[in-house]
Amino acid sequence: MENNRFKQIKIRIICLFFFATLLSAFSGCSGGDTEKAMSSVSYENLMKSVNYLASGELKGRLAGSDGYNIAAEYVAGLFEKYKLEQLGDHGYFQYFGIEHNNIITSNFSIINNGKEKEYKLGVDYVCRGMTGAGDITTPVVFCGYGISEPETGYDDYKNIDVEGKIVMVFRYNPKWKPESGRWPQASPRPKARIAAEKGAVGIIFVSAPNNNPARTIIGSVAHGNGEQDIDFPQVHIDNPQSDDFFEGSNTTLSNVQQKIDSLKTPYSLPLKTLAHIVIETQYTKSKQTMNVVGIQYGSHPKLKDEFIVVGAHLDHVGGQAGEIYFPGANDNASGVAVIIEIARIFRKYRLEPKRSIIFVAFSAEEPGIYGSEYFVEQSPVPVNDIFAMINIDCVGQGDSIKVGGGKTAPELWNIAQYVDIRHTHLMSKSTWGGGGADATAFYNRGIPTLYYNTTGGYKHLHMTSDKPKTFNPVLFEKLTKNALLTVYNIANLKPEQEPKTLIKPD
Repeated sequence: MENNRFKQIKIRIICLFFFATLLSAFSGCSGGDTEKAMSSVSYENLMKSVNYLASGELKGRLAGSDGYNIAAEYVAGLFEKYKLEQLGDHGYFQYFGIEHNNIITSNFSIINNGKEKEYKLGVDYVCRGMTGAGDITTPVVFCGYGISEPETGYDDYKNIDVEGKIVMVFRYNPKWKPESGRWPQASPRPKARIAAEKGAVGIIFVSAPNNNPARTIIGSVAHGNGEQDIDFPQVHIDNPQSDDFFEGSNTTLSNVQQKIDSLKTPYSLPLKTLAHIVIETQYTKSKQTMNVVGIQYGSHPKLKDEFIVVGAHLDHVGGQAGEIYFPGANDNASGVAVIIEIARIFRKYRLEPKRSIIFVAFSAEEPGIYGSEYFVEQSPVPVNDIFAMINIDCVGQGDSIKVGGGKTAPELWNIAQYVDIRHTHLMSKSTWGGGGADATAFYNRGIPTLYYNTTGGYKHLHMTSDKPKTFNPVLFEKLTKNALLTVYNIANLKPEQEPKTLIKPD
């Protein structure tokens, strides 16, 4: 972390008298007019991008899909319109490969006493994003948390026959810790792999009912490490429907969880029901996707060789079987709209930053922040010359502005806080340290980061209800104004400036 300490010291040195001079840059600098620029930010402008990116035409913008590629072309077109220069390896695009799974058809039903009940995709269940294909009708066996670690004394598969059957398991690991101190990876792929190794032919994930999950079925392509099992179906059923499978078993899912958690011991059992799962997929191990990258070069002869990265992920989790799609309006059409609006206003009002600003719409955040990691690994500029990274993610819903990074980049966080005190009046003192999401790859390379988010903004996360109509117009507009002026002032910090601590973050 030597590079990180150096950058923090450098920022502390170059921000001398920053707050003492009351941020004189707010009144205009380098030929621009920041007051008029800030007043130009509007909810209507922002929503033009959000409405399009969240539309059915783009079908949830899954990285590697046609919908994502159309979204990337849209962003690149706006980068060109606002005179950003190309910085990708192919114009505005920085290409890389990503695992991709297209869910073509899906049907799921329960058979109980010879009667079949069909479930509705997107209402009663969803497919896991990296599900395999199959057409199976077979009994269901409940296997707790789907963990098999006999060497630690915990094995949900001990003394239970799952050969040729579908297993039902809790999606996440227990909240209590085992004697070994840690559980194995809780991602769907490792849990599915264990089930397959035990002889199962498919898996049904359920949410633990006693944990009061706010959301039970969501779209997700976060699958964990390992090879894809193309012939192993994976679905996630909503909690009310999960109890259907326990009919005739003299217990319920809630009772079983309570027994496992209280005794801290497995309680697996064969159920009296069968499941019928039909899923058709088209899996591609490496499909081309791209980050969208543009730059506004700085005006200072020396500082232009230092870079501020302003990023937001463009991808979301796609759709399933042509029946449903996850719009991803807040996650993260909102963040992309903010960086587009900042680029527009910088151009329109001739805001000429001393440092260069790189705007990036990242791909493949949803499966594992692969786009931002690729950007850092294959950076078009020297990584050591990246002065700061500003990440904007899920900022259209909620009730207040939240900016992460305050515990590890307090000088930058205080700039955002001061902007709020003077202009936006909606920023929480609560913050955190480190990176988070697409800021992580930059933080891990010693680059100071801020992460724009909101308080109470995850109500519709990864759901089909994540639509533009759920937005908070005042919050969205004010957050954009805060991000605009914070980026502007970080880009224009003079080498001799240093901040005084204005407000300590919570």
